[in-house]
Amino acid sequence: MTGLLYHLGRFSARRHWLVIATWVGCVVALAAVSHAVGEKTSDNLNLPGTDSTRATDLMGKRLPAQANGSNPLTLKVDSGKLTDSKNEKAVEQTVTALKHTPHVISVVDPTTKEGAPFLSKDKTIGYIPVALDLGQGDLTTEQAQAVLDAAQPARDAGMQVAVGGYVGKTLSKPSTHVSEAIGLGAAMIILLFAFGTATAMALPIATAVLGLVSTLAVIRLVEQVTDVPSVSPTLATMIGLGVGIDYALFIVTRHKLQLREGMEMRESIARATATAGGAVVFAGGTVVIALCSLFFAGIPLVTTLGYTAAVAVVVAVLAATTLLPALLGALGPRIHSLRVKLGRTHPDDHQPHGWARWARGVAARPWRSMVAGLVVLAVLAFPVLQLHLGQNDTGAMPGSTTARQAYDTVTEGFGVGANGPMLVAVKLGTKAKPDQKNLDAISKQEQDLKAKQDEIVQQGLALGLTQQQAQQQAQQQTKSQSDQLARQKQQAQSPATDPRLSTLQKDIEKTDGVKSVSPPTLDKAGNAAVYTVVPKTAPSSRSTEDLVGNLRDTVVPNAVQGTDLTAYVGGQTAAYIDLAQRISDKLPSMIAIVVGLSFIVLLLAFRSVVVPAKAAVMNLLSVAAAYGVVTLVFQEGHGVTAIGLSGAIPIVSFVPLLMFAILFGLSMDYEVFLLTQMQEHYGEHRRPVRAVIDGLADTGRVITSAALIMVCVFTSFVVNGDPIVKEFGVGLAVAIAIDATVVRCLLVPAVMTLLGRAAWWMPAWLDRLLPRVSIEGKGYFATRDAAAAAEADRTPEREEVPA
Repeated sequence: MTGLLYHLGRFSARRHWLVIATWVGCVVALAAVSHAVGEKTSDNLNLPGTDSTRATDLMGKRLPAQANGSNPLTLKVDSGKLTDSKNEKAVEQTVTALKHTPHVISVVDPTTKEGAPFLSKDKTIGYIPVALDLGQGDLTTEQAQAVLDAAQPARDAGMQVAVGGYVGKTLSKPSTHVSEAIGLGAAMIILLFAFGTATAMALPIATAVLGLVSTLAVIRLVEQVTDVPSVSPTLATMIGLGVGIDYALFIVTRHKLQLREGMEMRESIARATATAGGAVVFAGGTVVIALCSLFFAGIPLVTTLGYTAAVAVVVAVLAATTLLPALLGALGPRIHSLRVKLGRTHPDDHQPHGWARWARGVAARPWRSMVAGLVVLAVLAFPVLQLHLGQNDTGAMPGSTTARQAYDTVTEGFGVGANGPMLVAVKLGTKAKPDQKNLDAISKQEQDLKAKQDEIVQQGLALGLTQQQAQQQAQQQTKSQSDQLARQKQQAQSPATDPRLSTLQKDIEKTDGVKSVSPPTLDKAGNAAVYTVVPKTAPSSRSTEDLVGNLRDTVVPNAVQGTDLTAYVGGQTAAYIDLAQRISDKLPSMIAIVVGLSFIVLLLAFRSVVVPAKAAVMNLLSVAAAYGVVTLVFQEGHGVTAIGLSGAIPIVSFVPLLMFAILFGLSMDYEVFLLTQMQEHYGEHRRPVRAVIDGLADTGRVITSAALIMVCVFTSFVVNGDPIVKEFGVGLAVAIAIDATVVRCLLVPAVMTLLGRAAWWMPAWLDRLLPRVSIEGKGYFATRDAAAAAEADRTPEREEVPA
């Protein structure tokens, strides 16, 4: 790998304009193609083997119109009622416009008799349930906007209009531009302090931005062939900016140090690419392995989030090892130009001694340092004992989004539970049939009514009326009863009155926590049905989770016992609950897989059994501390107002799992850069304590700068309106800050000092079995330099030989 990177760096430096032009051309082409195909994200919660997925599959086959659910287009009047003539006409016009909107397959007017369930009691709030023939994964922003635009007649009448469901979510994706600008601005300031020149500062920014554009374009192309969660591009942006700048920072720092030592420009670029670039490739590889290992969770949404984030890391590594050397080659000696002095001295004019003093202090009191670090981590990690995985809730979105406005309007008019209805899908072993007892009872009522009419006719004839007049009188006197009986008969003749279905509906209605249950909707064949169940509590409430569990474990099984019905509790609310449960079950095994793979990678890199074990423990402690902070802030609600939330919100189930994979990989980056230097110094003089001090002194400033950039990038995304992004931003920023301070600057040097030579212990039999891996290629350059020296010694002797 070292030789390949060396020649790659040298080629990029020599043919810099070709490499730069190729990169720019590819980025422009990818951006153009991705813009042409458009965005197509999908929060597909398909989880094979769960009730929610079985319900979705059943509805997709038998009741496709209900499979995608409906999207509430909410209407609210400030004065009067929706049923007033003026407002009723506007609603009717809106319904007509919706019917003519592409992909809309059904709408219900809330001001009609059929739409009565969608009108509030005071008739000031209503919503039009809009069903589409497109699922969430197929709906584009333009198509979603067309649904909202169809409500223009209602707006013109002065109504407050918003749309919820997946249409509202599609239109309510917060922009990341502000976060990106803040993160890049902070990175530029940190890089100016680190490099002291504006030219050197611009290099990591340029590579990170071009890499990010490429990453987002690739992800958008991937969206065309598979389901990609809506948060994927934002997560990739966070990671792509962070690692893209960091990786370039390490290489540029090595290049500037070699130039200061007198190395020739192109040779320095090639060696920096091979040495620091080798560490970048190795560190990036550990991140990619951690992210791709999410495949073993068996959760499609989590797997996709993992590999799309991994795309950002791969592109960042490619940019750092090809584009960056080309930019360095094009810049040449001008890398020292545009010097900026932001302190008392310039970074190029001195070697920092603070880190050496700090390292000596930690090494002098290793036990005290280790205990202090463990206490800090334990305190931060303590709240993780209360961690509860929940689900996303539109109620935490910014009030300016149409999805949140629809959520609030539905809550005001129909109760908070109406925002997260559950769907109970039923498969019937035999075709649904009308309840014969009801039909018999109605038939008897019809006979009684006929007898009553005959009696009235006879009374009329006795009074001298004609037969026709007497019959008309009988019909008039029994009209309301006759009409009511006709409606009852029509309802009784419906297969929806099947006793099996009626029993299930009644049992669900009597369940604690259920506000209402709709009558069953059957497919044409009468072999499948679906109920809409509205809970009393919010979709994200733990009471709603308990209700779903009660329905699945007790109510539904008891109701269908002894029948040929099979029922599944589904819908988006239930799907998120299934996701949380699946992740809770998989989290321990996923942690074991990621830790195991990382252990093997570090074992190969450092040829030590102790170092990988120590790294795994340290990283687990820092991740636990990050989990604790996220739990304290979001779940317990401490300080949430400072990050733009009105109160505590659930921790979305997949956030801790993704955080673990990302953080374990990123923390390995700093572990690799620090331990590589310690290992190199230990190999030089075999003095373990001195190796710890020298390694920390050599890497302290660059690792701190890199971590500070990462923290600023992640923190900048807290201003994003999406609560999931806020959770990622806080969690990742806190974890990196902890890892770069408490772990790297306190625990690692303290533990390495206590371990001494034992830190580098490796069983002889295992040492013989494992292949030799050199991260920064020390052996490669030792051989190369020795050969160059021997060649130089022979050259003068040849010149002395007479021609």
